[in-house]
Amino acid sequence: MKPGHAPARPARDTALRRVAREARPFLRARTGAILRLAGWSLLEFAQTFLSGYGVARALDDGFLAGRPASGLLWLAVAAVAVLPSVLAARGVFGRLADLVEPLRDGLVRRAVARALSGALGGSGDVSTRSLSQVTHQSEIARDGWAGLVLTLRSFVFTAAGAVTGLLALSPALLLIVLPPLVLGAALFLGTLPPMAARQRAYLAADEAYAAHAGELAASVRDIAAAGTAERTVAESRALADTQLAASRSLARWSAVRVVALAVCGRFPPLLLLLGAPWLLRNGLTPGGLVGALTYLTQALAPAVQALMTMLGTAGGRLVVVLDRFTDAPPPPAEEPAPATSHEDPSPPPRPDRDAPVAELHAVTFAYGPRAHPVLDRLSLTVGAGEHLAVVGPSGSGKSTLAAVLAGTERPTGGAVGGRGRPARPADATAVRVLLPQHAYVFSGTLRDNLRYLRPDARDQEIAAMADAVGLDALLSRLGSLDAAVEPGRLSQGERQLVALGRAYLAAPPLLILDEATSRLDPAAETRAELAFAALPGALVVVAHRLSSARRADRTLVMDGPRTRCGTPAELLRSSALYRDLSGLWEPEGPQGPRPEERGARRHERRRDDERGIVRSTPPPSPV
Repeated sequence: MKPGHAPARPARDTALRRVAREARPFLRARTGAILRLAGWSLLEFAQTFLSGYGVARALDDGFLAGRPASGLLWLAVAAVAVLPSVLAARGVFGRLADLVEPLRDGLVRRAVARALSGALGGSGDVSTRSLSQVTHQSEIARDGWAGLVLTLRSFVFTAAGAVTGLLALSPALLLIVLPPLVLGAALFLGTLPPMAARQRAYLAADEAYAAHAGELAASVRDIAAAGTAERTVAESRALADTQLAASRSLARWSAVRVVALAVCGRFPPLLLLLGAPWLLRNGLTPGGLVGALTYLTQALAPAVQALMTMLGTAGGRLVVVLDRFTDAPPPPAEEPAPATSHEDPSPPPRPDRDAPVAELHAVTFAYGPRAHPVLDRLSLTVGAGEHLAVVGPSGSGKSTLAAVLAGTERPTGGAVGGRGRPARPADATAVRVLLPQHAYVFSGTLRDNLRYLRPDARDQEIAAMADAVGLDALLSRLGSLDAAVEPGRLSQGERQLVALGRAYLAAPPLLILDEATSRLDPAAETRAELAFAALPGALVVVAHRLSSARRADRTLVMDGPRTRCGTPAELLRSSALYRDLSGLWEPEGPQGPRPEERGARRHERRRDDERGIVRSTPPPSPV
């Protein structure tokens, strides 16, 4: 058996058996809630029994016997019996929550555990399946289980009250009533296996469409760039047609259940009327006949119809949905142990402190198996203590590169390493820290926020950091390190300063700023970047302004899969895109721009630099 795969199930191990096997311990643990629910439901049993029996006694002992007062009294008893059952509804719904909510909570925990295990094990389709289970299927199970409990409870106690009343009136009534009930129930039960199969097919189609929609949402830009819109639409239509076919097959079997409902609900009263002469000749009283009709039309038939409807819709769907949760989550994939030899044992390789902190070897990354690659065979080395800037137009893959360097995204091709060994998720913030554009600040003290990545930081180190990064103004405004921080009362720039401060204290070997200073003014951004450049670790800055690139040792220019790396001076000579980003473009025509145009453009560039604006296209020529 392959690691991460559930064992094959026996052919005779049906979905109902699997669900029942897991339901037994769940129900045993909630025996008290079930007994309390049954206690409240006894009032419904009494109301059902008295409804038919009271009508029979009102006719036989009252109105037909010439005693209208007695008849009215029996009718009053039957009417008053409804009141306790109405009052019992509150108790029933209170106990229902004790059975329903734990089921949903357990299913969500199981789906989340499967998603986490699948992510660690590298299964690509587990997250989309678990997303459907958490957001859609767990709610189906919750609603279906609640409806089934209510309907089954009502049927059991209503049927018990009606059958008890029929026996009290005349045992011969069961000879007329039971055969159509048994026949309809058998026909209904015969539809359960095919209906479950159709429900399973429908849910599988729903999961396939959800997975396709997730990939599609992440790859819209690549689909448009690669010109594969028609093929994507055809795939979406095929999946939608499969889901539609499954739902239609489900509807056809539902029609068979309509026949079963008619046999159970409509035939018993008709047969009772047809057999009335024989029943009256064999001791049934006129009041008993009317009472039996009351049981069939007002209690038993509605209860049977409600139960079959619930089992035919929510019940079958509930079994199939719960069966989707019975798979054990795949165990996380273990990292392969280094090969060792009995003759020449050697310790595992230690990180090389002088080696580059990050290395990309022909790395390819795409958001989906058929998506156009955002990174295409990119090779890059970031040395210890180096300052690298990443520039490019929006959508060129800068943030994707930052995520791959940080290890939050796995490349679809190539290898990512650092310090002379492959990058591992377990390295975490001890090796690299990624600061995104939207800074994370939590409710607590300023000291707790700043020491988030380094809990042992002393106050003297925090003070030095505040002076270096530019956090002293915020510290003065709040009053002290113990001041409470409310994230909603901080500006976006102040949040970014807090995140920069905690990263400065952590001082990782590799720090990646993905537009993490975009909310700061140019002077504050310069101060922060120079502070990080003075640390011994490597700094990678996804530049928001081109001034960040001018401060770097090297600059990586990205234009989708096309990249070029070098010093600012080298890129001005070799990269047309970098010249455009710098406000220097190729001459227009054989003579180039007129002198007055060159002067206007120099003025535009000087104004942009003062405002911290980076243009991806040249400013318009003056008119």
